[in-house]
Parts: sequence; C-alpha cells; structure tokens
Amino acid sequence: MNRRMDPTLVSLAAALPVLLVLGYALPDWLTFYLQVSLASGLAALAVMLQMRAGLVNFGQGLYYCLGAYAGGMSGHFLGITDALVLLLLAVVLSVAVSFIVGFLVARYREIFYAMLSLALSMILYGLLVRAEALGSTDGFNLPSTTFLGYAPEGQALREAGYVFTCIVALAIAAAVHRYLRSPLGAIGEAVRENELRVEYLGASPRYVVHLIYVMAAAIAGIGGVLAGISVGHVDPNLAYWTTSGQFVFIALLSGTGNVAAPLIGAFLLVMIRVYAVEYSPYTWQMILGGVMLLIIMFLPGGLWSLTRLRKKGGLT
Repeated sequence: MNRRMDPTLVSLAAALPVLLVLGYALPDWLTFYLQVSLASGLAALAVMLQMRAGLVNFGQGLYYCLGAYAGGMSGHFLGITDALVLLLLAVVLSVAVSFIVGFLVARYREIFYAMLSLALSMILYGLLVRAEALGSTDGFNLPSTTFLGYAPEGQALREAGYVFTCIVALAIAAAVHRYLRSPLGAIGEAVRENELRVEYLGASPRYVVHLIYVMAAAIAGIGGVLAGISVGHVDPNLAYWTTSGQFVFIALLSGTGNVAAPLIGAFLLVMIRVYAVEYSPYTWQMILGGVMLLIIMFLPGGLWSLTRLRKKGGLT
C-alpha cells in the first residue's frame, strides 16, 4: 500500500537546501538576521504549540533565556564549546525547570496561565540582573563554538553556525509537526475545545497541559542556545517581557496553521523592524503596532491563513 508523503515534511526537507544556498548567496548581514530569526522562531513555535491547546504564554522568554545561559555558562565557565553538547545541556535544564514549575502552571488557564508565565520569566530576569558573576545587565560573551571536534574560525565559524542552526530548526519543526499529527497532539487541541469531554474520554487535561508546557520549554531552550551561538553573547534581556511578547507577536503574525509559520514569521518581523527603524527611527514601534492591528482585523488566523484562502479559491 502506497503511503502519501506528508507535504509539510517534504516542504521542510526541501527548505533546507534552499536555506543553505541562501546562506552563501545573501549578504552577511541578511544571513545573520536569517540565522537569528530561526532561533527566535523556535521560541515562537513553542508559543504556537501552546496556542494550539488554547494556552497563551507571555513568559516563554524564561526558557529561551535558560537555554541561552545554559549554553553560555557551560562555555564561559566550564570550557564546553561543542554545539551538540550545549544543545543537550539547554534541553536538560529547560526540561528540569519546566517539569517542576509545570505542576503549578498546568493548574491554570487563560489569563492566569499567561500572567503566571510572565511573572516567572520576570523573576528570572530580576535574578540575572543582580548576578554580578554573570555580568549583571551586560551579560557575557560566549567562546567560539565547535562542531563535533571541528573548530572553524572567522567566516567559516559563521557559516558553520548558520548551517547548524538551519538543520536544528527544521528538524525541531518536523518533530513538532509529527507530534501535532499524533493522537497525543490531537488531545492537546481537544483540551482547547472542551476539557470536560477530554476527562470523559479518560485523559487528564492537566497532564496534557503539563506535557505541552515541558515540550514548549525544551523547544524554547534550544532556540535560546542557538541564539547565543548566533550572536555570541547572552544577557538578561532574553528573559524580559518584551522578548516574550515578541514571540507571541510572531505567533499571531504568522498564524498557527503550520509549524513553518513561526519560522517564517520571525524573519518577516525582523525585516519589518529593520526597515521600519531605517525609514522611521522614532516611530518604528507604531509601524509594528499598525502591522499587528491590520493582521488582527483582516487576517485573524495569521499570514498562514492566506494559504487556505488560496486553496479555497479565495485568492486569485
């Protein structure tokens, strides 16, 4: 029996060589923004994963920052520079913290879930700001990253970091897609629709929310360490509320219809900001706000909803 290939997985696989070619064809500044966008896009993907279950997390920067600091501190204080090891440490720390915190967070929904997650993120921000050993508000730089023993320098280091980020980001997106297509992923959407019916079916909504919270934390932690590798620096602003708000902005801008949407939306947001600052340096925030207002009014499902309109013949 022939199995139809999943179009999303095929698209993600096809996107990898395209991104790699773009990394060599685009100017360095644009390649850098693309690399950082993939990292922040993973945190937005974590927000999207929770939104699919009816949850809005305004504190995803907590695990984005934890992942970045896990990688940064390992390199800065322990001399661990291998990218895969840094990823593993970021995941372990993010999962451990979120598993414990999740017992509290999973009890709440709607605005209480959002505000509690925001409060936890700001607690981390406050702790890091006062940690002089970690550079306080300035943060600290990361040593050069290695890749399975390969220690590139200069332009080769930037290229290796870009390729590594592309591979990891698309692999995580593919894994999240498989999860959402699984029965467990379907239960997450059922929790959004009617928790009582989920309980009647024998599943625990609190357990499902707890699991989603931990998964989202791991994804955001990976995004954080990739951001640290990309920029070569970490600081407490990674946990600040504006960073978490940016992830929610990306999720709303791009929509929740596909796992690739947050990755694309993160890059679009960066480009909008870059050109808004260039042409209107004193009112660029108004431009971002105007874009969000237009999206909410005319495309409440996000930019990805345009693909559904096209399939239905709504666009020519």
